[in-house]
Amino acid sequence: MAYELTEQKKIGLGLIGFGILFSFLAMILFFDRGLLALGNILWLGGVTFLLGWHSTLQLFTNKTNYKGSVSFLVGIFLIFVRWPIIGIIFELYGCILLFGGFWPTIKVFLYQIPVFGWLLQYPSLVSALLLAFLLSWMCRTYNLLMLGDGVVAGWICHNSGLGACLTLSTGSWSSISGSECLDSEHSCRNTIS
Repeated sequence: MAYELTEQKKIGLGLIGFGILFSFLAMILFFDRGLLALGNILWLGGVTFLLGWHSTLQLFTNKTNYKGSVSFLVGIFLIFVRWPIIGIIFELYGCILLFGGFWPTIKVFLYQIPVFGWLLQYPSLVSALLLAFLLSWMCRTYNLLMLGDGVVAGWICHNSGLGACLTLSTGSWSSISGSECLDSEHSCRNTIS
């Protein structure tokens, strides 16, 4: 059977999982170099266990994958020489190039997940929900005002007397300053019109 999960493949999946976990923890902890290095070693070991030595070597030395392989290995090197942020960027780019052929398979798998798959089938709905979430978060965080007359949101910085308004019709920001911030709703409407 092609998809039989042997003990070696189980170990490989476990190592990949721990590698991703350690890399995620390293990013949360401000790109901790030790955790990133450990995550990379576990991830590479897991890929080797999952695919086997020969297939892993073919994946990294295939002519079409040279760009991804070099980028990924440069990323690992940069992490080891204490440039973790640039190293992660190189690694992510390399992973996208190396495993780009697997995205259609991953997409089919993600469509099978009950709620997540349904959301992926309607990208415009996801975009609208994400926009609504971001606007509501920005309103709470940055004191945005939901205004009428084509004004979607206005940001007022009460300490400095500076602010901005976003119009729905033009999609552009208008700046407001000084005395206009005293009456934010009217100043946004007056500045935009």
